[in-house]
Amino acid sequence: MVEQVRSYLEQHQDQAVSELIEFLKIPSVSADSTLKSETRRGAEFVLKQLEAAGIESRLVETAGHPIVYGSWKKAAGKPTVLVYGHYDVQPPDPLDQWTTPPFEPDIRDGHIYARGATDDKGQMYTHIKSVEAWMKTHGELPVNVVFVIEGEEEVGSDNLDRFLAENKDLVASDIAVISDTSQYGPGLPAITYGLRGILACEVIVRGPRQDLHSGVFGGAVTNPGNGLAKMIAALHDDQGRVQIPGFYDGVLELTQEEREQFAALPFDEATFMSNLGVNAVAGEAGFTTLERRWARPTCDVNGMISGYTGEGPKTIVPAQARVKITCRLVPDQDPKALTKALEQFLRDQLPPGLTMEFIDFHGCRGLVFDFNSPYMTAARSAIEQAFGTAPVMIREGGSIPVVETFQSLVGVETLLLGWGQNTDNLHSPNERFSLESFRQGTLASALLWQELSEIQA
Repeated sequence: MVEQVRSYLEQHQDQAVSELIEFLKIPSVSADSTLKSETRRGAEFVLKQLEAAGIESRLVETAGHPIVYGSWKKAAGKPTVLVYGHYDVQPPDPLDQWTTPPFEPDIRDGHIYARGATDDKGQMYTHIKSVEAWMKTHGELPVNVVFVIEGEEEVGSDNLDRFLAENKDLVASDIAVISDTSQYGPGLPAITYGLRGILACEVIVRGPRQDLHSGVFGGAVTNPGNGLAKMIAALHDDQGRVQIPGFYDGVLELTQEEREQFAALPFDEATFMSNLGVNAVAGEAGFTTLERRWARPTCDVNGMISGYTGEGPKTIVPAQARVKITCRLVPDQDPKALTKALEQFLRDQLPPGLTMEFIDFHGCRGLVFDFNSPYMTAARSAIEQAFGTAPVMIREGGSIPVVETFQSLVGVETLLLGWGQNTDNLHSPNERFSLESFRQGTLASALLWQELSEIQA
């Protein structure tokens, strides 16, 4: 059975690339209201391709961009797989840094260059084409599938949670699959079994009602810039430990097995520093760079501004200062509790003469999945067959809120199977996706359906 699917994919590879090029030409930038009709055209393309693959599908209207829903549930007694992806893309700016226009896909050096090539059109499309291969060769799938492809991932997925909460029967499944992450490196596929969570906020401290002459008033009133700098400096000790009370309560520590797996991965710290343009690594004492990036909580300033920032001097005591902060969280930290703790900590550090406003943006929990589960075992087997090498098990330092949503609202864990590379310029000019990875990812997806069918639903 699988050999027929393999053969179909090989024979139709050029067609799949042509279709992907057509998909990538659509400027489905969800953040740009002037492109609303183009974003909808992206949804309609996905709908058309799912229907062509033999999946009964429809557009679900939302307050924003539509969700494409499709399902095939005729494999009695077999697991149901929820496939998630998104057809919207990041804005392409700055346009002058693209070698070729972002919505005029160009193939060079074995890659296809376009906005959305790897995030997430190219990766998501592998699952549509793999399902098509099964349906065209056998008229059925070895598992049940549900597709939920949204158009608001790049702007916060505001309407996805509502759709999932109101349609639990439609999305009920045994496991979810997302391809919106990366391989560990060239020729080294990976399964991501853990993600960090996040909390995000903005803090504004205010002093005098207006900027003051620093010669006349300096030293007589509290400077908001100085005060905020002192508050931010108090967030960490000299060992890189976050000083928010209760910050490390509930942190799920790495197992010895995980630390050994991380240590065995090919990672050169000198190359890492060179690629980033830094001359030293930093962070919480007692942990390696990979451990800090993937499995330890952090607290970072994302932006800070106060007073005059134009050319030349301007001698003032600024009226206010503001900072944007995010904390990356690990299981089992509570973002809501820690947001309150962060606010209280900063209020406790607030110097006399200043007031503070705290703005809570959003948060989600960190997640870690059992990398020895039957679903993980099935994914490892499929990927090894398709890529010719066994995948490594990694965590990611970033956050994918929909993964927590699937666990909390749908009650399923997620297989995070990335076909791209971290060097594919995601969210940047000259985004790209390897055509070989597109081929291998599609084959891995097709093999995954067979491997999952052998698990007792």
